[in-house]
This record gives sequence, structure tokens and C-alpha cells, in this order.
Amino acid sequence: MNEPQSSPVAGMPPQTNTKKPVWKRWWFWVIIVVVLLAIAGIGSGATNGTAGQPQSQQQASASSEPSDSAESSSPEPDPDVPVEYTNALKSAENYSDLMHMSQQGIYNQLTSEFDQFSAEAAQYAIDNLQADYKANALAKAGEYSDTMHLSRQGIYDQLISEFDQFTDEEAQYAIDNLQADYKANALAAAKNYQDTMAMSPEAIRDQLVSEYGNKFTQEEADYAIAHLND
Repeated sequence: MNEPQSSPVAGMPPQTNTKKPVWKRWWFWVIIVVVLLAIAGIGSGATNGTAGQPQSQQQASASSEPSDSAESSSPEPDPDVPVEYTNALKSAENYSDLMHMSQQGIYNQLTSEFDQFSAEAAQYAIDNLQADYKANALAKAGEYSDTMHLSRQGIYDQLISEFDQFTDEEAQYAIDNLQADYKANALAAAKNYQDTMAMSPEAIRDQLVSEYGNKFTQEEADYAIAHLND
């Protein structure tokens, strides 16, 4: 005899033996999200640091490394050299770099009543000064041409004078390498004579070529007089 089948309880769905797939379980997706977050955290840590080292530790180690400025700092002064000697050398460097002075001119300045270094300190400075005196002579010649409008011979004479005291070789180097417009210098000198001394054109011409005056060439003086009133 067949046993009667039991009827399902009202309001309850019939029971089945079918199981849900894993990917449909809520806890499966929770695990997936946690894993993804962990991977993202590891990636950002590798970007900000090296091999799992926290960024704060890297910054601390970087700050402990010696800087370039410490490596490039100037060496300590030689304790065996008197302070007066090193100061004389610094002054000599300034006179060479800023005022383009000759070797003898620098020595005279160091031992002058203005600087008052001893002869020994001044000689130490001259012996240890790294200077290009030919370049100094050329720079000084350019100043005389641009500001005083001197002639070629006038610049040479000024460089070897007791004031500048460059050697003949240094002065000749300056003259040979100076890019100057001596006609324009003659014209500037001529206009200065006309404006300040009210000289006639012929008197100006004579002054420009005079051995005791400007020492321009005749051609340069003629150019100046021809353009005096331009």
C-alpha cells in the first residue's frame, strides 16, 4: 500500500536538494573585495617605498645621507699660513678680477697706505695669485677706449705708465687684440674739445695729432674734423 505523501506546510516553499553556486554566495564576494583591497594596498606601498620599507623610514635615511654642498665646501685654511697672507691674497684677487690691475700695480696697492700689508704678505699674494695679466691689460684698454676715447698710442702709453705698470708685452697684447673704433674715439675727443674749451677746428686737429696731446693719426683727426658738426 502506498503511503500518503505529506503536504507542504502552508506558506512554505517546497524543499529541494539543489545547492546555490559558490559565486552566488554573499560571503564569496566579501572575500573577493578583501583580497582586491589588500593587493591595492601592497601596490601603493611599493610605489611610495622600496621593498616594503615605509616611506617615513626612507625619508629619514635620505636625510641622513651627506649632501652635495657638504662635499663641495671650500677647504679649511692652511694653519701654517698667517692670516695676513691669506687676506692679502684675497685682496689681490679682487684687484685682479674687479679692477684688472697689473702685477706691479697690485703689489703697490697692497703695500700702499690704503691697504698697509707687509711686503712679505704682498709678495705671498703675488706669488700665489692666479691671474691672466694680458687679459687684465686688454680689459683695461677697453675701459680707456670706451670711457676716455683714447687713441691707440694713448692707450698703450697709459698701460705702461707708472699708474698702470703693465709690461710692454702685456700692453702690446692689449693693443693688438682690442676691437676699437679709433676714428669714433677721435670724433668724441674733438667734440669734447669743442664743447668744453671752445677750440677752433684747426686747433682741435692739432691737439688730436699732437705728441703731447691725444696722439691720433692724421687720418683719424681728419675724420673727426670732417664730422665735427654732424
